[in-house]
Amino acid sequence: MAPAQEQFSDRPDGADGNDSAEGGSVPPAFRSAVEALHSARLRPELEVEPTRPPQRLAPYAYALEAAVVQREEDLADGRLVLLHDPAGHETWHGTFRLVTLVRAELEPEMASDPLLPEVCWSWLTGALEARGLPYGEAGGTVTRAGSHYFGALGARRPATQIEIRASWTPHEVRGGVPDTAAHLMAWGDLLCQIAGLPPSGPSDAAVVTLPQRRDPQVR
Repeated sequence: MAPAQEQFSDRPDGADGNDSAEGGSVPPAFRSAVEALHSARLRPELEVEPTRPPQRLAPYAYALEAAVVQREEDLADGRLVLLHDPAGHETWHGTFRLVTLVRAELEPEMASDPLLPEVCWSWLTGALEARGLPYGEAGGTVTRAGSHYFGALGARRPATQIEIRASWTPHEVRGGVPDTAAHLMAWGDLLCQIAGLPPSGPSDAAVVTLPQRRDPQVR
């Protein structure tokens, strides 16, 4: 995955490029929410690019995938999907929904912490709250999986991977549109935290901005 400003293309590979669903145009609220993602200021360790969104989860969807890279090593990776249903969704309690998958390999001493799942979940909610983002209906799972190697692979040290799957409803703040840029930045904070990077202060000017993309992907 290349740096965000170099790799963020007009359309993800394989996208059909349609800007309508069932003959209708893309709702202005969804288009604004996608455009706002491009103003998010992210840490330089984050490499971001668009990817094909999942189908049939909502009438409109847009997806990003990202990796935390330091010294050419991937420390964590994840996907963030923005869903929109103009008619609203009973379980969302809103018209927008954010869905994420985040994964990272952990150091042995951290992997053995019995409170690790609770801590990882608090990283997600804490990242949203630290940026003052109102949200609702958050839910998800934290999974810890260990690998032990044998035979020809016996020289490898045991590895533990943590995986967070979650979704939440971002509150709509301006014209029925949530602050998706801030939610993306909070998600970036989560990725960097699970990768083990120290927090960056508000004075840290080393940030990158997502380049513009012509049209959101519709499903």
